[in-house]
Amino acid sequence: MHRRLREQESVRAYVQVIHRALQLRNQPECPIIVSKYRALQSLVRRDVTDEVDISLRLVSFLEETQGQTWLNMKAVLSSAFLAASENLHWPMQVDYSTASSEHRKAFEDAFHLLLDFQEIGEKLHSDQDEYVRMDGLYPIQALVQPLSQRFKYHFEGSRQTNKLDKPEWYFTHILNVSHEHRIFFDDVIQRLLVSTKFSDIDAWREFTRSLLPFLARLAFDASLREDGFALSATLSGRYADDTEWKGISDVILGRKEWFDRWVEGEKLDAWTITDDIAESEDAASFHNDIRPTVSARQLKSLVEQVTDRYSPLPNFTHRTRFLIDVQLPLLEGYHGRISSSLDAFESLSNTLVNAVPGALGTPSNGDTWARGRLTAGVEGIMRLCKALVSAKYISIAMEVWGEDLFFLELWTEINHKASLRARAEIHPSLPNPNNSSSDLPDGTIFEELVQQYDKLVTRTEDMIVHQVCAEVETAWKAHFTSQGSDSTPHSDVSISPTLLPALSMLSTHLSTLRRTLPRASANSVYRRIGSHLNTHILQRAILYRRSHEVTDAERMALQRESELWVETCRLALADAGDRVEVPWRRLVQAGRILGAEDQVWAEILKVSFDDLDKEKWEHKIRNLIHGADLSREEVRMIARTREDCIL
Repeated sequence: MHRRLREQESVRAYVQVIHRALQLRNQPECPIIVSKYRALQSLVRRDVTDEVDISLRLVSFLEETQGQTWLNMKAVLSSAFLAASENLHWPMQVDYSTASSEHRKAFEDAFHLLLDFQEIGEKLHSDQDEYVRMDGLYPIQALVQPLSQRFKYHFEGSRQTNKLDKPEWYFTHILNVSHEHRIFFDDVIQRLLVSTKFSDIDAWREFTRSLLPFLARLAFDASLREDGFALSATLSGRYADDTEWKGISDVILGRKEWFDRWVEGEKLDAWTITDDIAESEDAASFHNDIRPTVSARQLKSLVEQVTDRYSPLPNFTHRTRFLIDVQLPLLEGYHGRISSSLDAFESLSNTLVNAVPGALGTPSNGDTWARGRLTAGVEGIMRLCKALVSAKYISIAMEVWGEDLFFLELWTEINHKASLRARAEIHPSLPNPNNSSSDLPDGTIFEELVQQYDKLVTRTEDMIVHQVCAEVETAWKAHFTSQGSDSTPHSDVSISPTLLPALSMLSTHLSTLRRTLPRASANSVYRRIGSHLNTHILQRAILYRRSHEVTDAERMALQRESELWVETCRLALADAGDRVEVPWRRLVQAGRILGAEDQVWAEILKVSFDDLDKEKWEHKIRNLIHGADLSREEVRMIARTREDCIL
């Protein structure tokens, strides 16, 4: 009997609480009585936990009743506010200045009443952690309602505008609505907020933020499976200071399968463009004589376009993914194409590369003569020059990109975040990151690739030097072998016919280098070519000769020839000035020793074979032959080759 009485008492208490809650709740059509809501709130907080077993469904019922009561009260005020806004022709574009004073006053009163209600709500729920103003300001939320209905009508029904394969239509609509009402929110709504506790809120930004969740209701799975789309328009709705809602960009990019599909689409598109660039007929040409090659300029433009595509992304993990999966492979691939062409150029003497069609503009037919022509003479040097300027151009571009604020921030984040740092450590084209979170990272994000391209530049310069020197030496060899059998004396102004091909070839190659390469690269390559030829000719024509072998006529010819090499280079490099002679000094000074006469010749013998200290010898020999680039032993060897040397 006592147990049944206790059960009945519990049921009676249960029913009394429900009855009390139903009495206090506010129906949508009833007037707003805040005191009744406070009583309901007190019932939920105190009576439920004191009198009723919290395991019962009653707790959630009362909480739902309280929440619905608040929404009903809010709906009453929102309806009144919307009725006032309709008198201003909302949701059409509002011209507030033409509205009657009566309509404006009704709108402003309803606006402030709804804001006051929101302020009361924040006070009533101040101790509830779950109460967060996720919907923004109540009046703005109310104004968004008819716009939401319009969006559903156009994009969530059976109309032709509902096309998920055209997501830009959805975003453009949101942007248009936002900008259409900007003046109204900046001039009218913002002014109404000034006298309230919400004066720190930007009305137009709050309105725009309230529009963006429309897009979250859509499902772009089908369109993303077919082809990707640009997300730059979606990112404008992201607010860095909004910790609760990360914006529509996170709704889309937060889905791994969507983001993966987008990256794959961008990667495929970039590689398709890269293949088109490499296979185009003018890939290795200079457009309107502008350096560098067409392919290098187009690749640089493509990489910068990819940067523009992903630079607005808020997540550094997504940025790193784009860098590693899309951008770096483009730069690696271009490096590989140039390197493969150079490999073929080096390995085959009469073909550029049949295995890499399109690389550096090489044809893929089997014409042996044509292929041999591609690697010899001016045409062969031009191809190496195009490889050099292309690699140098991309290297310089990467140095500039690495200093850009976007890539500096990305590299800093990679160094400081363990997950990103782990990906960078295993990638061969990224520098080794610094795992110290307190230190700024060393170098730039493209440092490793810059070094790889610089090595490619150095390798190409080596090949140009070797190619030019080999061809000039081959042409000069015929002249050198004919010197012993040629007994015909030449006048002081004549040039040996056998020397002309070598001089002409050197002049042609140097002119090509000057026209094609940047000045710094051309000067560097010229110095190396001149130094190599200087040493080769000096050794073969003079230093390695037997004692007393060089006759008077031959020594005079050798002096003229040493000066002709310099003069040929000076004519080919008209803007180089006196620096032209620098690589040839030792050969020119050797020619002066051979051509010395009378008192000068006697002084050279005396200075070189007397026991003078090094400083005195250098001073005297410099006055005699206008330089001291030859060692004393070399001067003695050159002097002994003259048939009139008595020592």
